[in-house]
Amino acid sequence: MENWQEVLRKNSIASLDALALKFGPEHFPELDRLRQAADNFEFRISPAMVDLIKSPDDPMWRQYVPSVEELDVVDGIVDSLNEDADSPVPNITHRYPDRALFLVSPVCATYCRFCTRRRKVGDPEKIPMSQFESAFQYLEQHTEIRDVILSGGDPLLLNDRRLEAILTRLRAIPHIQIIRIGSRIPCHLPERITPELCATLKRFHPLFINTHFNHPDELTPAAVAALGMLADAGIPLGCQTVLLRGVNDTPAVMIELMHRLLMARVRPYYIYMADQVAGAEHFRTSVQTGIEIMRALRGWTSGLAIPYFVIDAPGGGGKIPILPEYVESMNEDEVVLKNFRGERYVYRQPREEAGVIEMKKPRKRAAKAPKRSPQRVPA
Repeated sequence: MENWQEVLRKNSIASLDALALKFGPEHFPELDRLRQAADNFEFRISPAMVDLIKSPDDPMWRQYVPSVEELDVVDGIVDSLNEDADSPVPNITHRYPDRALFLVSPVCATYCRFCTRRRKVGDPEKIPMSQFESAFQYLEQHTEIRDVILSGGDPLLLNDRRLEAILTRLRAIPHIQIIRIGSRIPCHLPERITPELCATLKRFHPLFINTHFNHPDELTPAAVAALGMLADAGIPLGCQTVLLRGVNDTPAVMIELMHRLLMARVRPYYIYMADQVAGAEHFRTSVQTGIEIMRALRGWTSGLAIPYFVIDAPGGGGKIPILPEYVESMNEDEVVLKNFRGERYVYRQPREEAGVIEMKKPRKRAAKAPKRSPQRVPA
């Protein structure tokens, strides 16, 4: 049986010529311009994703096949999240007070065309451990950091020995409590999730993995099996989904994705607005599209299936949650709320007197007013 490195090397599509051979040259009429797009950002589609592409412009094609739209830079930014400004030493981004991002791999099994970090990923050269020394020293010196997120590229494309070395070094730092790994490998290269890898990872608990699925079809039987192996190793799994035009920008698709994630033992964590990345503007939807998707989730499915909807603020502002408006008004007496059906309700505010909290008495109603629930306000 081929190991995961052989599967990736032999069966991926990594050139436009191979792509045209697979799907037909008639689908690539602007080949010269397309070559420029592929030159601007690394191109590879793993075997699992090649198998999912059914036709041009389907959700898988849009995510992974280069497009001439990538050359139409309108308002995109090269480093849209300003990560480099928050990088005190190579491979570390320290933006939030108690956690840091540690970039440990420059390569991915498949290169998503909407990638936020496209300026950095794609270098096939493995980073020598010696080049991580300044990162480890920074993490050791900054005792406020309790949570480290391994990212890249994809950390799970490192071999078991390299992963073990990095995790061992991190676990030797007393103030680091939590280790997280961000990876699309369960989706893109499920062959990589082996019993040996799971045995290695479970030695470093508490360890979490946030994976990344954007469409229900990506949860193939092989992907679900890989996720099950990780879950059986005691690794809590979350999913970070990106809202993408023509991929998952409808309530029906997003609800199905969230339900299938839960069935695969993955907790939906974030839905991101697509970042303002130069060359990826064509993936962006309006913010209102995301709000309407969240409105279609809240109350219509279980809370377990509802992630946070966030904008990772351009310029380095961090993740900002975006919610539909459920609070219509609020004062010291009451809060008027709207539920998922659009019905209005009143929540009475407590009153604090002499250190004792007392509930305000409901307002008196006219003697002949129709009787109804004291908490419900007609729409």
